[in-house]
Parts: sequence; C-alpha cells; structure tokens
Amino acid sequence: MTTTEKRQVHLAAHFPGVNNTTIWSDPLHRSQIDFSAFEHFGRTAERGRFDYVFLAEGLRLREHKGLVHDLDVVGRPNTLAILTALAAVTRHVGLVGTLSATFNEPYELARQLATLDHLSGGRAGWNVVTSSDAFHGANFRRGGYLDHGDRYVRAAEFVSLAKELWDSWAPAAVVADRASGAFLSDDGVAPFAHHGPQFDVAGTFTVPRSPQRYPVIVQAGDSSDGREFASEHAEVIFSRHSEFAEARAFYADVKGRLAGWGRSEDSLKILPAVTFAIGDTDGEAQERARETSLAQVTPRTAITVLEQVWGTDLSDRDPDGPLPEFDPDPDAALARGWAARFPNAVQVARAWREQAEAEGLGIRELVIKVSGRQSFIGTPSQVAAELDRYVQERATDGFVIVGTTSPHGLDEFVDRVIPELQERGVYRTEYEEGATLRRNLGLPEPTELAADQEVRRAG
Repeated sequence: MTTTEKRQVHLAAHFPGVNNTTIWSDPLHRSQIDFSAFEHFGRTAERGRFDYVFLAEGLRLREHKGLVHDLDVVGRPNTLAILTALAAVTRHVGLVGTLSATFNEPYELARQLATLDHLSGGRAGWNVVTSSDAFHGANFRRGGYLDHGDRYVRAAEFVSLAKELWDSWAPAAVVADRASGAFLSDDGVAPFAHHGPQFDVAGTFTVPRSPQRYPVIVQAGDSSDGREFASEHAEVIFSRHSEFAEARAFYADVKGRLAGWGRSEDSLKILPAVTFAIGDTDGEAQERARETSLAQVTPRTAITVLEQVWGTDLSDRDPDGPLPEFDPDPDAALARGWAARFPNAVQVARAWREQAEAEGLGIRELVIKVSGRQSFIGTPSQVAAELDRYVQERATDGFVIVGTTSPHGLDEFVDRVIPELQERGVYRTEYEEGATLRRNLGLPEPTELAADQEVRRAG
C-alpha cells in the first residue's frame, strides 16, 4: 500500500443473539426461528456490501437461578442449516457460523463446511469456539470431560486435522466426463490417516476440494492461549475490544505475534463487535442512544446482571437503589450457559461500587454505564468518520456491526452510514463478481499461508 492509499474498512453483520444488546420487546422484533428474519438480515447485509453475516450458536439454553433464562431468545436453531438456506437467497455475502471444536468431530464438521463452501460458491467461514464446561457437555455423549486447559489443545489439532481432510483431494480431482458430468480421477483423492493425542482417524474424505480450499477461520478467544491460537490458525478475530485505546493495544499484540508463525499483518483481520446510534444531529443521536440503553437494560435485566456478579439472589433490591454493600461469593454461581463475563467477581464488584458512589449511580444506571452504552453515536457522517479513523490508525481492520433488533437492526446502518464510507473511498461500492469470502476480506490464499507456516516450523 502506498502512502496515498487508504486502508479499506471491512464489515461483518452479527445476527442478534442471546444477550441484552438485543431489544426483545421492540415491536419490530421477529422470531429467531422464522427463516424470513434470517433472509431479510442476509439480504440487507448483501445490499450493504458486507463481507459476511455472522451467526452465533448455542448448544444449550441458558439458565438463571435454576430456570431457563426467559429473557433470552426463545430457541437456538442449528447454525449450519440456517447458513445453507441463506446460501440459496444471497450471491455475494459470506456465511460464517459459530461451531464448537469441543462438541463436534473433525470429519463430520469438515464435511459439512466443505459442502457449504461448494453450495455457496466459496463463501463459507467457521468461527472456531471452545467449551470446557459440564453444563453444555451434559447434552452430549462425552459430557463435560474436557479440562479447561485442554480446550485450545483440542481446537488446534481439530483445525489442523480439518485442513488435512480438505487437502486430501487434489485441486483437479474431479474432471469432466463427456457423457454424464463428472468422475473422479485415479489420483484425485488420497486416504488420510491421522494419529494424534486428541484424534485417531483414518479413511477417505467424501467432498472434493472446495472453492476456497479452506473456509475462512474466525476465532474469538481473548486469553493468552486464545491469542496464540489465533495468531497460528485464525484469519479473522471477532474481538470484544471496541474502545479505541484497548482496540489498538489488542491489535498490536495479536498482529505482533504473526511474524513468529511466518504470517503477514494482512493475513489476519481483527473486527471488534460494535453497536451504533444514529441521528440527524448529534443531540438526536445521543437521545436515541439513551432510549436504546434503557430498553436494553430493563430493571429486571439490571438485577439479573448484578446477580451474575454477586452470585446471590438480589430480586428484592430496588433497581434504582444502591449496589450491595457486601462482596460477592466467589464460589457461588446463579447463572449457567454464559461465557465467563465476570471472572473476578469480587474485583468487579468493588470497582462497580467505587464508580457508583463516585458518580451517584443506582444499580440500573451503573449497569447501563458498564454494559449498555452504544459504541458509535452521532450523525451518519460522524459515525463513518470514526469507523474510518479506527481502521486508518490501526486499531482494527473493520467491525462486526451488532444491531438491536431482528431482522431490521442493520437497515439504518446500511441506508445511512454505508454511503458515507463509500464517499470517503474506504468501502467497496460493488462486490467483485465471483469473489470468495477470503478474497473479499483481502486474505492471502491458503496455499501461500500454508507454505509460510511450513517454513517457520521447519526453521
């Protein structure tokens, strides 16, 4: 890139998930099961020339105080089934699903992802997640057998084995038959045999090499192990660091690890999850942001968040009253099925109390302050300028846009902010015809990346 070229902004769209970012009470909100909601969302993302749509997946319904958490979405349908259906009603936008390396098997998942990549014309992506808790494991034959420290050990071997399977077919393994379509050449597919500490499998893979060779690998871990896993395997990181200074520090840390794996800066894209509030004036945007925060953090939600930190039933507390004066029980757990939001509850509680006392905040206002603020607030041009600044100053490569309702939460951003980004010359105006997800993201081909990493390992 020359000094006069601007870095391009990459965007993904996150379908509203199981969290209080989503305003379930909004009258425009629709079912999380009805395919028309997913179709509208996918078509809107494609209309906005997004790189990909991104679906979470839940393998068990969350619980709070021993009951199914009824503030969550009702039902969590299968991610791959939805993405496959979306492949039929979109042409360009990528299709990325969250799929566990703990509770799936490499052969089966590699086969499903390769199939999706074929059906979509090279638009598949896999957000690799790990899980080590018995709560989710109880839904599976193996239960919660996996020690917490082994989750990335299994994930690393899982991804490596999946790539072995995808590579077991030669690029030109299927050749045209004059009479009836296609047949397999004699040397087109090789048997695989993998004997490792996590997996011991052998056989032949059933799906020819797909358009991208490998689906784009996405990862969201933030621990030291997670960052190292991403620096070796991931091509996109779904980051939680949306504040500028934190985002820039995270970017520098993870990108600084790439050279050790023989990788370039552009071989990994970092996209933090962000929210937005737009208005015709800055004042209107601020007012809308406030209304959104109040809808996201209802009185009941505020108490629920507090209970997750304190590990104690606080249902008798006034949501507008003060925080509990006592420290949390570090061994208590009222919520199950959430990612570890507050790993050091005592430290979090003390910091929250200090902030609440210093700023005169009640429970609900404190929860809004620490979890409910929109990431980017302003007029469309102001929001676009700030998104652009993050990318040009290497705090990120782009963003995962998280709307507040399903399926319309992306509409206003596409209609009002995307044209501003295009006007600034930092965002595509059209897709490249026939481009894969990897190409749209500006990622190197897997052949180049694999060769680089082999040199590093050999050295």
